[in-house]
This record gives sequence, structure tokens and C-alpha cells, in this order.
Amino acid sequence: MPCYVILGCAMPCLALVKEANAHGEKLSSLEAVASRLKDFSRKQDGAVIQNLVLTAKERLGKVLQHTAERGAALEEARKRTKQFSESRRLLLDWMDEAEQALEVPQDTATSQEEIKCQLAEHKAFQRELRSKRPVYEATLRSGRALRERARLPEDLQPLEELLGELKERWDALCSRATERQHKLEEDLLFSGKFTDALQALMDWLYRAEPQLSEDVPVGGDRDLVSDLMDKHKVFQKELGKRASCIKMLKRSVRDLTRGSSSVDSQWLQKQMEELSTRWDLVCKLSVSKQARLEAALRQAEEFHTLVQSFLGRLSESEKTLKYGVFPEEEACQQLELECITSLGEEILSTCHPDSIITIKSWVTVAKSRFQEVLSWAQQQGERLQAQRASLAAEREEMAQLVDWITAAEEALSLRDQEPLPEEADAVLLWQVFMEELNRKQPDVEKVTKSCKQKLATEPLAVPSPLSLLAAGRRSVGKAQGAPAVPLGGLEPQTPLMAQLLHRWQQLWLLALDRQYRLETALQRLRELEEFAHFDFGVWRKRYMQWISQMKSRVLDVFRGIDRDQDGRISQREFIESVLSSKFPTNVLEMNAVASIFDTNGDGFIDYYEFVSTLHPNRDPLRRTADADQIQDEVWPGGRGGTRLVPCHGSDPHGLSSR
Repeated sequence: MPCYVILGCAMPCLALVKEANAHGEKLSSLEAVASRLKDFSRKQDGAVIQNLVLTAKERLGKVLQHTAERGAALEEARKRTKQFSESRRLLLDWMDEAEQALEVPQDTATSQEEIKCQLAEHKAFQRELRSKRPVYEATLRSGRALRERARLPEDLQPLEELLGELKERWDALCSRATERQHKLEEDLLFSGKFTDALQALMDWLYRAEPQLSEDVPVGGDRDLVSDLMDKHKVFQKELGKRASCIKMLKRSVRDLTRGSSSVDSQWLQKQMEELSTRWDLVCKLSVSKQARLEAALRQAEEFHTLVQSFLGRLSESEKTLKYGVFPEEEACQQLELECITSLGEEILSTCHPDSIITIKSWVTVAKSRFQEVLSWAQQQGERLQAQRASLAAEREEMAQLVDWITAAEEALSLRDQEPLPEEADAVLLWQVFMEELNRKQPDVEKVTKSCKQKLATEPLAVPSPLSLLAAGRRSVGKAQGAPAVPLGGLEPQTPLMAQLLHRWQQLWLLALDRQYRLETALQRLRELEEFAHFDFGVWRKRYMQWISQMKSRVLDVFRGIDRDQDGRISQREFIESVLSSKFPTNVLEMNAVASIFDTNGDGFIDYYEFVSTLHPNRDPLRRTADADQIQDEVWPGGRGGTRLVPCHGSDPHGLSSR
């Protein structure tokens, strides 16, 4: 493509590189902000922020990589284009000078010596022209390489025009040089120098014959054979133009030697016979070389088509062979590679020296690409086989786990139909089942490790059934919240895995329920055993010590229970208040204690009963004084037949007469 096209592509690429570098600086600032955000964010939010930063960094890295590759490709194209342009320009400048030299008017009436000098000068020019041919061919190859690398259709037309102009100018120059030589030889012939004209033609035929020999290799790649074909067409044009000179020379010699038997006449006749023989041989060899070149061009075209289509199919196979190599496709590609190798060897047997490296390199590229794609496909196949075996083993393991879960559920169902045991030894039997359930936990985690985490769920350590149930045993008798379901934050990828997760979670919940009920029953038995030896005096002493440790008074404790401040509490309020505190007791003890506190059996405990029960040995006179003090504090209106109760009216103290 022209240099201005490459420069037009390079400028946006440079601008994109600068913009990408500027975004790199912004990314550094973004990383600093993200680091500060993670310090003040939750763990799952920090993971999301980190993932977003990594994604941005990765995408920016890809952009920088692609821009670097694009820049390198543009720089390489620029160098190739500059080399092609300079070489073409120098060659066209030389051809301009050569055309001017050929256009110098020549006097047709000059002497024989001048014609011979001009002919010698023209031969020197032709030698220079032949020396320029490698430069011309190299420039053509460079332009064709650029044409093959061009990706846009609008870039092909300028290259075609540049190559066409160069080729047209070169062919025209070669044609004019041939015409010039033919004209000089005719002038030499008409001037009477038959010997010089005859010798010039003989020299030309002797030079042409080795180039047309059957032993000269004409095979090779498409570009080289096309160049050889163009050179041979130029030679054929020159051969056709010399045919008239040969006929004229034969006619002249025949006229001169007619009726003469001199030594010169006989020598001319022999020379003419040799010339005719050489001429016929060169014409025959020219036709033969034309046929060989046409066959070599067809062979080169076939080789080029095979190689390009083979490499194209390999690239497509590399993209589509995600499930390993297919035997039919591998056999077909192997056959194509054998055809390419065989045709390449056939071409190499008659290959031009300049094309040997090219043909060998194409054969090597085809073989290496085939082995590369085949190796990649085999690796894909092995990986898929390993994944298939792993999935089969995983499915088998999941099926075994589902069978075990089914058996465990049946065992739990049978145990639920039986009454709860009343011995502590039953816990040991249940512990065996729980240990086995605990041993299955790693197996379930192993087969479910491929599951994705739910977005709204923070990854947590998966608790084992024994640890969760142990926590359940510690909380027996207290309010139970909803238990955390094991592996609940996973999204199963297959129906079998979903069934396994659901069944495992259900089994875990059933086991937890069974454990809770068993522990509750055993706890109840232990409480009954302990209640059989219950001593209220000991309980009262512990309760008083606990109140003292809390740095509270009996009055404060009673007021804390008496929410409505009516001077009495129900037995239920008393039981629930003590159980909800940190005082060590249980429901059985509290039921008995509440009955003891309710001395008159009316279902309520007033402050007198509360204090007298906690202080049974206190002085009655002191008790009366204390009672009066409490009476004044609780009922400020006194005992005169009126009691104050809470009222939500206008009383500012929240009390009203009852």
C-alpha cells in the first residue's frame, strides 16, 4: 500500500497509544481508590471491587498489547513500502535515462564501421539491461508481497497500478532494445557486411540456445514461474523479430552465391546452413520451453492453491476442534499434506535454483502447521477424555452419596417412629450416626466444589454437621433461630448435583431436628433427676448470692420484674424473668420456686411474699418497718383503702386511684 495510506493508519494508532497510556495513569488512580474502598467495605464488596479493578486492568493490558502489535505491523509495512517505493523509483529513473538513450536519432546512412560501433554500444546496453533484471524481479516480488498482505480492497488497486506500470515500462524498454538491435543488424546487413551480420546472428543464437536447453530447470513457486514466463515471452518476441532478418540474410546469401563456386561462396553457404540449423533448433527449443513453462505454471498454481487452502482449513480446524480431533478430518488433512509433499518434491526435482528455498519452506510450513494443529487437537481430546472420566467418576460418587443419603433418611424415619429413649446411652448410638454423617461431609464438598457461589452470598467456611449439632446441644432450652443450611450458597450446575445438594441439606435438617429432640429429652431427664434432690434453701442462697454479685437490691430485682408497677407479679412473669437472666436454673426448679414464693396461692407474688421468702429469718419488727417503707414507696397515697394503679390519663406520675 502507498506510504500515505500507512501514515494515515499510523497516526490514529499513535493517538490510540497515547490515549491508552493516559488511561493507564487513570487505572493507577483507580487502584488507589479501590484499595481505600476495600478498607471500609464488607468482604464481599471488597471482592467485587477487586474483580472490577482486575477486569479493567486486564482489558487495558489487552488494548495496549493490541496497539503495540498494530504499531509493529504498521512499522514493518512502512519499511517494506518504503523499500518498494525507493526501489521502484530508482528503477523507473534508470528506465527514463535508458529510454532517452534509445531515442537518440541514428543516421541510417552511416558507414559500416559506425554501425558496428553502435551495435557494440547497444550490446553493452543490453548487458546493463540484463544486469538490472534481478533488481526488477526483486522489486516485483516486494510489490507482490505487499499486495498479498493488503487486507482492505481499496489498498489493492493502487498496488496493482504501481506494479502494472513498472511491468509495462520494463517490457516496453526490453522491446525497444530488441527493436534497436534488430534495426542495427539490418543496417549492418544492408551495408554489405554479410559476415558481420551473420556472425551477430550466430552469436545471438549461441547465447540463446543454453537458456532454452531441456536441462534448464523451470519449476518453482508461482511468482518465479510467472517471471520466467514473462522473460520467455520477451525472448519469443525478439525471436519473431529476428525471423525476418534471417529470411533476408538467406535471400541475400542465395543471390550472392547463385552461379558462383568460389571459396567465399562455399563458405557463406556453409555458414548459412549452420545458421539455419541453429535457428531451427532454437525455434524448437523455444516451443519446448514454452510448453515446459506452461506445465510448470500449472503445477505452481496447483501447489499454491493446495498450500493456501490447506493452511486455511487448518486455521479453521484450530478454531472448531474443541472436542478433539476427528478421525475422518485427520485422515483427509493427512492426505492433503501427502499431496502437498509429493507435489513439492516433484517441483523440487525440476526447480529453478532461486525457488528451491521457497518451495521447501512452504512444505515445511504445511507440515509444521499440521503437526501443531494435530498436537493441539490431541491435547484437547486428552483433556476432554480426562474431563469425561472425571465427570463419570463424579457422577458415580454423587450417585453413591445419594444412595447413602436415601438409606440414612430411611433410618432416621424408622427412628422417628420409635419413642425417644430415656437413657443417656442412646446418645452414644446416635453419635455413631453423626460421625458417619460427618465423614461424608468432605465427600459432598468435593463433588460440589465446581458449583458457583451465589452473588448475594459471601463465601463462608462450610460447617460440619457435628459442629452445628454441638452448637445446637449447647443452646438447648433457649430460643432457637433458623439454622444455617450447609452449602446453601451454591448454585448447582446439573440436575443430579442439585438433587444431591437438596437431599444433603434435608438430611442435615432432619439430623439436626432429631438431635435437638433427643438432647431436649435427655436434658429433661437430667433436670428431673436433679429436681428429685431439690432444696429450696440452697436455691435461695444461690439466688441471693447472684443478686449480690449483680450489685442489686431485692427491691430493684422486684421492680425490674414488676413492669406495670402494681406491687405484684404473676408466677409466669417471675419464672420467665429468672429464666431469661443469667442465673443458673431450669423450668422445673422455677415452677417449684414460684409456688413457694406464692404463699397465699392466689397465682401472684407481691413484694411482701417476695421479700419474706428470700429473707425467712429476718426480724418481724424489722420486716414491719421495711414493709411500711415499701408501702410508702410503692403506694404514696398510703394504705387507707385506696390503691393506685397505672393509668394512661392525665396523671403526670402514671398512677390513678383504683
